[in-house]
Amino acid sequence: MEGFFIFLVFVILVFLTTIPYMRRVRRREREARQAAERGNLHSGGPQAQHPHIDIARCIGCGTCADACPEGDVLGIIAGKAAIINGHKCIGHSLCAEACPVGAIEIVMAKPGISADMPQLTEEYETNVPGMFIIGELGGLALIKNAVNQGRDVIDIIERRIAGGNSTPEGVHDVCIVGAGPGGISASLRAIEKKLSYVTLEQDEPGGTVAKYPRQKLVMTSPVEFPMHGKFKTLEISKESLLEFWNSVFEKSNLSVRTQEKVDDITRGEDGIFTVTTIKGTYRARHVILALGRRGTPRKLGVPGEQQSKVMYSLIEADAYTNNHILIVGGGDSAVEAAMGLAHQKGNKVILSYRKDDFARIKERNAQRIKECMDARLLEVVFNSNPVEIGEKTVTLDVNGQRREIPNDYVWVFAGGIPPNDFLRKAGIQLGAHDFTGEAAAEAAQARVR
Repeated sequence: MEGFFIFLVFVILVFLTTIPYMRRVRRREREARQAAERGNLHSGGPQAQHPHIDIARCIGCGTCADACPEGDVLGIIAGKAAIINGHKCIGHSLCAEACPVGAIEIVMAKPGISADMPQLTEEYETNVPGMFIIGELGGLALIKNAVNQGRDVIDIIERRIAGGNSTPEGVHDVCIVGAGPGGISASLRAIEKKLSYVTLEQDEPGGTVAKYPRQKLVMTSPVEFPMHGKFKTLEISKESLLEFWNSVFEKSNLSVRTQEKVDDITRGEDGIFTVTTIKGTYRARHVILALGRRGTPRKLGVPGEQQSKVMYSLIEADAYTNNHILIVGGGDSAVEAAMGLAHQKGNKVILSYRKDDFARIKERNAQRIKECMDARLLEVVFNSNPVEIGEKTVTLDVNGQRREIPNDYVWVFAGGIPPNDFLRKAGIQLGAHDFTGEAAAEAAQARVR
């Protein structure tokens, strides 16, 4: 009898501990299925970096989903981890680090998965010998990756120069196009390695980071900055990161030629590149493209859009107060700009989005925008599109009905047109192809020059 009582107590304890666990598993699976039903599961598939899950090793614990700071990138379906919103992944690798059985690794998709991605060698070199691509343009959005690639490519270039002929007079060892995280890292490494360099930036140093809304937190991880050492901050505001870069500029005497957009890059028979900008030309043995993928802002194509009150990036939200403001878009940039402007004194902000729900924003932004809507700090008009921008008004099409609203400023966050034409003009092949034949042979010869 006593043995039966002990067995019964054991069964009850197992039951009491198992039920909450099963409820958590079922909740995660239900949430994952709901995301899938919204059309997000494998929607086009991750286009570059993403988690690769070894289903045979996965135990379905959900630790990976809980560890990801970007929201529902991962979920549990049928008892196994699955990619729910691959487009949100920016390669933190925290899911892989958290997995107790090592069932996840962060991988790069093959170039063939996207028709507009440049194919690169393991050294980040394009099919054009001596021309490299780093950072976001090559498929990696995380600051840490861009910094590491900028440093690594300069090391590759230094080895090639050391093993070949000296650089001719009037020719730089390397021309770096773009002064974002990757371009800054490459420039610092070039100084450190005593290479002659020129860094060109069409806007201002900082790249995409400089265009983030005020105080937007940039997720990063410990990274080794050339001429500085380990940068250990895990979360940092835009302002703090730019301030850090400015201090590095001063200490290293790093020089960036700003407001100098590159129009053309050609490679001569002697292997020397000629880089043409709106202000002049530069010659270099190697070129590093550290560009973002946003390219030229995508416009609405509606009457009145040419007015100066229509803008495509927000730098300082606190410069705008007591205004009627329209934000157009449904991504993270649009939502963050709308919330930032809504918190400024006297602003009346309307966010216009062509769909009926925010499907592609980070979880923390989804929560914050809901709180702003509930508090009536701003108005969100779903299923709407601007059809005309007047001097003091904007006309929206809302489910087929016209609505005119008072307006002082319009911000459009409709994405950008990637610099694919520029890349093709420079001779860079995009999409799936074999890096073989003459291009591979020429690249091999370039390495020993």
